[in-house]
Amino acid sequence: MPPGLGVPAYTEGGLSDVLPSIAASLGVAASAPRWALPRARSAVVVLVDGLGYDLLRRRGGHAPWLRSLFETGQRVVSGFPSTTASSMGSFGTGLTPGGHGMLGYEVLVPEEDRLLNELSWEDGPVPELWQPRSTWFERAAAAGIDVVRTGPAFFDGSGLTRAALRGGRFVAAEELDARVDATLAHARSRSSSLTYLYWGELDKVGHVHGCESWQWGDELESIDRSLARLADGLPSDCSLTITADHGMVDVPMENRIDLAHDAELAAGVRHSGGEPRAPQLYCEPGAAADVLATWRGRVGERAWVLSRDEAVAAGLFGAVRGEHLSRIGDVVVAMRDDHAIVDSRHQRPQLLALLGLHGSLTDAEVPVPMFHVPARAT
Repeated sequence: MPPGLGVPAYTEGGLSDVLPSIAASLGVAASAPRWALPRARSAVVVLVDGLGYDLLRRRGGHAPWLRSLFETGQRVVSGFPSTTASSMGSFGTGLTPGGHGMLGYEVLVPEEDRLLNELSWEDGPVPELWQPRSTWFERAAAAGIDVVRTGPAFFDGSGLTRAALRGGRFVAAEELDARVDATLAHARSRSSSLTYLYWGELDKVGHVHGCESWQWGDELESIDRSLARLADGLPSDCSLTITADHGMVDVPMENRIDLAHDAELAAGVRHSGGEPRAPQLYCEPGAAADVLATWRGRVGERAWVLSRDEAVAAGLFGAVRGEHLSRIGDVVVAMRDDHAIVDSRHQRPQLLALLGLHGSLTDAEVPVPMFHVPARAT
């Protein structure tokens, strides 16, 4: 294993354990859930996109209510790559990335020899075939739990939603307070319910302005106020769980290599997938060994560079199902510190301009919170 390589500790508890544990607290059958959460009639789970654990702890002055949960909360792993598409797969299915097969921001569709953006799902395969494992929302609904998911309208029926978060019904709401109101209305019904609330603005602000910016702090303050209102308004027999999908790192423009202007690094690479903090390189036939050696020689001090076999054997993706192996790059790269590698030949200008990035294995990106506020009565 390369020196300093931090493999996600999936066996110690992670994002994939959140929904199975919550479902078990509602009486849904779950084999050996990670956390034995107290029984509740209903549950609310909130996922704040981009709210890394270490980032929240460091900037917790903007979030007094969330800061009050650190004493009983947990620092858990999101997974690798530490990116929304993969993390949503883990959150929704209760499996690690190698199990559900959603293995990055852009991954190879082997049968078509082209990249799939698993976030936008543009021209993507049928989501239920690409990721056929059942979700915990489906399992809860099948067990008689009234499941509602709330988020922006365009998420309803999207490829990522169908692949990772299908099950129950969707309630569209744009503003955070509107989503809180919808969540409270559902949780206050007398049926046994599970309500999922997603909020993505913190991640957007971090991408555009940086996670060290005052704008990020302001957005965190707004989230903290809304979550405190949510917690205060829930009925006594409803639990509340708050988690996230990844953290973030600010990457200066001078710390980025562009494959479009680096013929040596681009040589032998048929498709540059993954994302700037976690490139996955799909190589021309017979070129993988040369690409691996070149990248290790050129960026080995700024990244961990592994072959597919090494990455799988190290456990970066968790246990990988055989049918998912070909979706992983021949060469897997995880950037260290505040470095990135981009490819302006196919990556959108909007992506190239982002300051805050994620996807790699650092402590700023992988750990996320798991804060659980148990029901006060059952």
